Amino acid sequence: MTVWSPESWRSKPGKQLPTYPDMDKLYWVESELAKRPPLVFAGEVRRLKSQLANVSAGQAFLLQGGDCAESFKEFSAETVRDTFRVLLQMAVVMTFASAKPVVKVGRIAGQFAKPRSSDSETIDGVTLPSYRGDSVNDMAFTEEARVPDPERLVRAYDQSAATLNLLRALASGGYADLHNVHQWTLDFLAGSPAGERYQEYADRIGEALAFMRACGVTPDGAPSLEGVDFFTSHEALHLPFEQAMTRMESNSGRWYDTSAHLLWIGDRTRQPDHAHVEFMRGLENPIGLKCGPTLDPDELIRLIDVLNPRDEAGRLILYVRMGADKVADGLLPLVRKVQSEGRNVIWSCDPMHGNTHKAANGYKTRDFDKVLSELRTFIEVLRAEDAEPGGVHFEMTGQDVTECVGGAGHLSEADLSSRYHTHCDPRLNADQALEMAFQISDALKPAQGLKRSVVAAE
Repeated sequence: MTVWSPESWRSKPGKQLPTYPDMDKLYWVESELAKRPPLVFAGEVRRLKSQLANVSAGQAFLLQGGDCAESFKEFSAETVRDTFRVLLQMAVVMTFASAKPVVKVGRIAGQFAKPRSSDSETIDGVTLPSYRGDSVNDMAFTEEARVPDPERLVRAYDQSAATLNLLRALASGGYADLHNVHQWTLDFLAGSPAGERYQEYADRIGEALAFMRACGVTPDGAPSLEGVDFFTSHEALHLPFEQAMTRMESNSGRWYDTSAHLLWIGDRTRQPDHAHVEFMRGLENPIGLKCGPTLDPDELIRLIDVLNPRDEAGRLILYVRMGADKVADGLLPLVRKVQSEGRNVIWSCDPMHGNTHKAANGYKTRDFDKVLSELRTFIEVLRAEDAEPGGVHFEMTGQDVTECVGGAGHLSEADLSSRYHTHCDPRLNADQALEMAFQISDALKPAQGLKRSVVAAE
């Protein structure tokens, strides 16, 4: 392979990269971002990789979730807090049920760029460039709004920095103290089936904490009761921004993308000889790779060898995103190939992206039952092959939105127009996300090594 550098990706073909009318302005923004402080630090990245190594060994579970696409307009302390709070609730449920630590990673503080299936969109006979996320252009359907503007990258950096500042305070400043488990319930969850079941868990956790205190176990002796490790992630789609945020750690000489702790490559940009794979292969960050239904097993091994040549535990996460109707047939040959080659990976399920459809009223939505079906089949396939189901990856929010149908609240397509706020793809709301955590916990309960029947092409 050729020698890697932070800019070596520029010699490769690239997909999903915006076309800027003023390249000099883009270069100026890149140079300004390169002078900015890092958003995350090498030590934090290494701590995440260490925890992901435990996931790889089956000793922990990865929970990753957050917005489909963060926006400038809807940014507030409340939206950040509410998403953090729901992820805490989900992690508590899953930890309590599985007796395993849960590694908590948000799709947050940097998820501003989005891949698109087409470079343009047409509405009422008018064709304009596609919306590619708030770090590139504006969602408004006007010619001026859709022009890519490099200065939006600076605003994305500033919002990410503010978000990270709040997340660090929430994670370590007392809000995430396990003794507050009862206080994490959102108002609109009161009376919902998921909210009521969560309260039962909270009561049991409270009793356990009281017992521990009586036995002399205090936060001074168990600091993990008072705070949590919380990490950030996003798709490394906008390579000029990612390069500008990449720094060499002076004492090790290794390169870290300081825009997030964990970065992933999308299903549309995973070509082994293209720009995104080239950029990501040289980083020390944990790397994710989206695996869609068109991924060939031999190409997956090639990608694994490029992205994780040292076969490092905790380095590479494979996000399976195939759809409920395709995951059994599509996942099995990938798992068998990776198992036969003995590669060290984390299998995580992204049950959102393969289950999107357009409702009769025109809204893009996802069905809770389809999402759950893909997740269950994912677990069954892996367990049948003696592989570890290591994590889940959701597009979700702490807000009371109506974007996905189904769940215990029985949202219908007629409800979608009530509170449909996403800037791109539909998200699980807080109630649906918490219910999903219970469903995950139930699905993971069968004893380790138990063989389960899998409907798959043999």
